[in-house]
Amino acid sequence: QVQLVESGGGLVQPGGSLTLSCAASGSIRSFNAMGWYRQAPGKERELVTKNTFGISLKYADSVKGRFAISRGNADNTVTLRMNNLKPEDTAVYYCYMDIVLISGEYREVWGQGTLVTVSS
Repeated sequence: QVQLVESGGGLVQPGGSLTLSCAASGSIRSFNAMGWYRQAPGKERELVTKNTFGISLKYADSVKGRFAISRGNADNTVTLRMNNLKPEDTAVYYCYMDIVLISGEYREVWGQGTLVTVSS
């Protein structure tokens, strides 16, 4: 019913920047939250940032001041701007959305993941 498609991952040198994007499609009425999580090799998935609209905006301590989440030009998109990237930011990044469907049902939906590698 709902699909998230991510783009923008890749290889970047330490200190560089990268922007990830995520677009939702399907029978969507509205969004309760949008965010990004990441999973590094051998580690559990962790929160990067999450905007619960009208309630809270959270960032992991490790990315504060370097990463920024924003709504895209289209209401169904979210971007993650990542600056001053460090090798420890290397991970698969997952888009997350908390969606209200046209039917009235709630769905938590994940993107397929996009790999970000920070290396010289």
